[in-house]
Amino acid sequence: MLKRHARAACTALAAAGLLLAGTGGATADPAPPAPSAATTLRTADAPPELLAAMQRDLGLTPAQAKARLVHEAEAGATAARLRARLGAAFAGAWVEGADAGTLTVATTRAADAPAIRAAGARAAVVTRTLADLDTARAALDRAATAATPVRYVDPRSNTLVVEEAEAGAAAGLLAATGTDPALVTVVRTAEAPRPLYDLRGGDAYYMNGSGRCSVGFPVTKGTTNGFATAGHCGRAGTTTSGFNQVAQGSFQASVFPGSDMAWVAANAQWTATPYVKGSGGANVQVTGSVLQPVGASVCRSGSTTGWHCGTIQQHNTSVTYPEGTISGVTRTTVCAEPGDSGGSYISGSQAQGVTSGGSGNCSSGGTTFFQPLNPILSAYGLTLKVSGSDPGPGPGDPEPGGTWKAGTVYATGATVTYGGAGYRCLQGHQAQTGWEPPNVPALWQRI
Repeated sequence: MLKRHARAACTALAAAGLLLAGTGGATADPAPPAPSAATTLRTADAPPELLAAMQRDLGLTPAQAKARLVHEAEAGATAARLRARLGAAFAGAWVEGADAGTLTVATTRAADAPAIRAAGARAAVVTRTLADLDTARAALDRAATAATPVRYVDPRSNTLVVEEAEAGAAAGLLAATGTDPALVTVVRTAEAPRPLYDLRGGDAYYMNGSGRCSVGFPVTKGTTNGFATAGHCGRAGTTTSGFNQVAQGSFQASVFPGSDMAWVAANAQWTATPYVKGSGGANVQVTGSVLQPVGASVCRSGSTTGWHCGTIQQHNTSVTYPEGTISGVTRTTVCAEPGDSGGSYISGSQAQGVTSGGSGNCSSGGTTFFQPLNPILSAYGLTLKVSGSDPGPGPGDPEPGGTWKAGTVYATGATVTYGGAGYRCLQGHQAQTGWEPPNVPALWQRI
C-alpha cells in the first residue's frame, strides 16, 4: 500500500515539473527530491545485531526485517500527515503484516476514506475518535486501583480496554466514573505490573551502592554528560556507580508515580556516547527520537535479560502499580525482568523510551511498558546524544531566520517558522542539525 503511495507522489512531482517547464523563460534546475522518511530515520544503517534480534523474536526473514524498518518509517510519516488532515475525526493508526507493509488509518467520517486510500493506507470508518477515547481513559485513571492495573485505547477495536485483576473490578471502575460500558472492552489478567527495580537498559548502574537499574539513553545538558532513566530507580540526590562499580554521578531530578522519568548527571570520568548496548555487547547507534506507530517493531536492552524485541501495542497507556498510577507510557510485547528497569527501547535507530515496568518474564513471555523519551528530554532540558548528524552550515553560510531550533523537543502539531515559511510538526521528536523543516518532510509539513 505504501509503495503505491510513493509511486503516486513521484507521478505528482513529475507532473508538476512538466507544468513548470512549460511556462517559458529560463529553465531552473529541478529541485532535488525530498528525502523519504526511511532516509531521514536512516533505516538502511540498522546494525546486523538489531536485525538479527528482530528475526529471532518476530519470526522474520532477513529481507522482512529490513523491509519492516522502511515500511514503519514511511507509515509513521503517512499516518502523521493524515492525522493532521483529518483533525478531530482521527481515530488512530496501526501497521500490520510481517514486514509492516499495511498501514490502516481510522476516522469517524466516511468522507475521509478516499483521501486515506489516496495516501496509500487502508481506511477504517469507526464511531469513536481517538480524542474521545483518550478522554474516557483519563477519567478512569483518576479512580483506578491495582485491581484494574492497565488501561489503554485500542485503535484496532475502537474501544477503551481495561484489564482487571479481580472479577467485577472493571465494572466497579466504570460505575464509579460514570463511563459508558459500550466504550469499554474488559480483559481479565492474572498479571500484576510492577516497577522492574533490578534492571538494566544498555549498561547496568547501581544506586547508593545497592540496587541496580539500567542506563536508558546518554544525554547532555550544556557541558554535563549523563543519561535518562526510570524515575522509580532513584530520587534526586541518589548517588550512582557504573557497571564497573566506579563512582558515576547522581540523580538530578525524578518523577514517580505520575510519570516514570529521571536523569542522572555523570562526573567527569564518564562521557555520553550515541549508542545502546546490543546483542553480544555490540554498539547500536542512536540517530534520533521519533516515536514509531502502533504495530512497529521495538527492541529493548537490559542488564538482566540483554537484547529482546517485540512490537508496540499502544501509546498513551495508563498503568497502576502498587506505588501509584503512571500515565502516558507505551505498552509493548517485549519481555523484561527485574534488573532491566530504566533501560533503552529503540526502533531501528530511533530512541523510543526507558523501561518502566511490566509482567511476565523472558522465558514464558510478557508485557512491558516504557516511558517515552521525548517528554524526559523536554522536562529536563536534555539533548539526546546521537550519531551521524549533519555538521550544519559551514563558515559564512547564513542561518535562515525563524523559530525552529535544534535541541528543542517538538510535539505533534507544534508550529514553527524557518526560512520565511511556516511548518507544522507531523511526528514528535527532538530537533537536530540536519533535520531542518524543509529537509525532512517526514517530520514537518509546510503550512
